[in-house]
Amino acid sequence: MREALTGVRIAELPVTLRFWDGSVLDGGAPVIEVRDPVAIAHILHAPGQLGLARAWVAGALDVEDVADLEAILRLRSYKVELTPRDIARLFAAAVRIVGPAILKKPPVPSTEAPRHRRGLHSLARDKAAIRHHYDVSNAFYELILGPTMVYSCAYFAEPGESLEAAQTRKLDLICRKLRLAPGERLLDIGCGWGSLLTHAAQRYGVEGVGVTLSLEQAALARERVEALGLSDQIDIRVLDYRELTDGPFDKIASVGMYEHVGRGELDRYTAQVHDLLAPGGLFLNHGIARLHSEVPSENTFIYRYVFPDGELSPVTDVMASMQNAGLEVRDVESLREHYPLTLRAWVQNLAARREEAVAEVGDERERIWRMYMLGSALGFESGDVTVYQVLTTRPDAAHGLPLLRSQLLAEAGCEGGRVHRRPGGLPYGALTG
Repeated sequence: MREALTGVRIAELPVTLRFWDGSVLDGGAPVIEVRDPVAIAHILHAPGQLGLARAWVAGALDVEDVADLEAILRLRSYKVELTPRDIARLFAAAVRIVGPAILKKPPVPSTEAPRHRRGLHSLARDKAAIRHHYDVSNAFYELILGPTMVYSCAYFAEPGESLEAAQTRKLDLICRKLRLAPGERLLDIGCGWGSLLTHAAQRYGVEGVGVTLSLEQAALARERVEALGLSDQIDIRVLDYRELTDGPFDKIASVGMYEHVGRGELDRYTAQVHDLLAPGGLFLNHGIARLHSEVPSENTFIYRYVFPDGELSPVTDVMASMQNAGLEVRDVESLREHYPLTLRAWVQNLAARREEAVAEVGDERERIWRMYMLGSALGFESGDVTVYQVLTTRPDAAHGLPLLRSQLLAEAGCEGGRVHRRPGGLPYGALTG
């Protein structure tokens, strides 16, 4: 195969290609294993990232170890522009070596999200997109996320801290920013497996409502709520946030959910939050934002295999939408450095239990998650994307926020899962820490 690529631009890649026939095209480290001719077919029939993604997911492209995969992903800005002549020569070489069967478009991996022509961010299409990603296997997610079952950026005190401790700190950070107090009504939009709600109910004494479009998430969240004896405090619903009608809520949190809303629906999202929030209530939006990355097309790995219909916005767009909806921005915090630590912990969890993961969800999904989590870690490290917590209030009544930001972020006095109350009902730490 090496000789067949002579004169084609793909031969100039800064990697080594090792082909199924034993031939090697030496471009230095790292090494890409081209294990099956179908890889060439995928790239020829879908030039660019989509063809490469299909070849990777199908296992026709591979690497020897995670170090090679990381080195390859670091080359994401390196572009190979194949001319029509290059593509013709590749086709001719592939036909000569593999046979005319290479001209037939190979089957698309079964894990690729179906391509929709219309109805972007309709209720039905959003439901399908969410279930494509989240209704995979609760056991698979627990394997990656660990016992906290939190699928968003953790909050580390130091790089070597355990993922579980950092995730618990993040949950408490959200509760403290929201100034949660016993008896308040908390809405969690995109509640996942219920971790924030159970934390808030146990440690801050709130009544919680969580909504998700994932059937698998809702089922496990309800099991966890019942096991903790919180069924009288927490209500988990399979519902779109646009279908909620039983406000007001004293506090609202949305963690890692707005990314599924879509740029065209952003104003509707913030307006709905405003209408569901009680006067003087607080809303915290925790979400990934674009810094320098381009708006992805449909023909990308992340769009077709990971988060179909997912869209990121600059945080300034998010805040402008909040303001236009009548919400006042009170605090903004970037957690960018925390997300690579989180993602790399998830990658390590997956690597340590790879055989279990493959047995649970299949080789394709394991390869998808391995690629997307490591690639995302690099994206946050390079400043291509980031993650913000934006705290807002509905300014129709007193919000109760402290004068000093240090008081807003002060550690709460909650030990052993019990709520420690001040006179008047507020938990210790709610005002001064």
